[in-house]
Amino acid sequence: MDPLLAVNNIEVIYHNVILVLKGMSLNVEEGQIVTILGNNGAGKTTTLKAISGLLKSEDGEVTDGQIQFQGKRIDKKYPEEIVRMGIFQVMEGRRVFEDLTVEENLIAGGHTNKSRTKMKQDMGIVYDYFPRLKDRKNILAGYVSGGEQQMLVIGRGLMSTPELMLLDEPSMGLSPLLVSEIFRIIQRINKDEGVSILLVEQNARLALSIAEHGYVMENGRIVLDDTVDKLKENADVKEFYLGLTEVGKKKSYRDVKHYKRRKRWLT
Repeated sequence: MDPLLAVNNIEVIYHNVILVLKGMSLNVEEGQIVTILGNNGAGKTTTLKAISGLLKSEDGEVTDGQIQFQGKRIDKKYPEEIVRMGIFQVMEGRRVFEDLTVEENLIAGGHTNKSRTKMKQDMGIVYDYFPRLKDRKNILAGYVSGGEQQMLVIGRGLMSTPELMLLDEPSMGLSPLLVSEIFRIIQRINKDEGVSILLVEQNARLALSIAEHGYVMENGRIVLDDTVDKLKENADVKEFYLGLTEVGKKKSYRDVKHYKRRKRWLT
């Protein structure tokens, strides 16, 4: 069977000049949690925006390769079409509609639902995962805490009834206790709702604790991919992403001579 999402050897250019992704490939199988690891500037967020169609708002373009979702090509589609197909991106930075209430934010997330009954059911599901949002449903989103705003943007994504959710740095700026709570909920959403997850996360240890498969990016390319069990045992992943070298200096895959990038080509 074809994967739910197949990113095949894509190239992304911004402003017709800046090459950011250089033959990027990854797959997400139905029901999986997949994570992308990498330093700042590696191209992780650009990858998510290429999938969700949000590149177009930043003068970015997929200039080579293709992206398929459920066997259909999506890299030429607009973001609203991609949302209706079942992909929703939760962007980094907890981007809520600050002047709308918590519940109005959720309603905005469910705008693709034509049935009021369905919207009410979906809102009940969101409140089940995030009871705090129900307690604050009439408060302006700009006045709730950072953790509650993160819950809100994930809940707003759920309102679109996605098949695939793209999560960009959900732990950013949150306390360890809140991060643990949110990641438990992400696992529940994956298991109970059957929503596949593509997760970008700086906290490699946390990401590898919930994902099934992982990809490591550097300079716009995938340099390593494997099951998380194997990645956690990989000496270079342990050294570069899960700890420090003996002299306390982080290591780059460019310095690992025995490592070779796996290439995938369009057939």
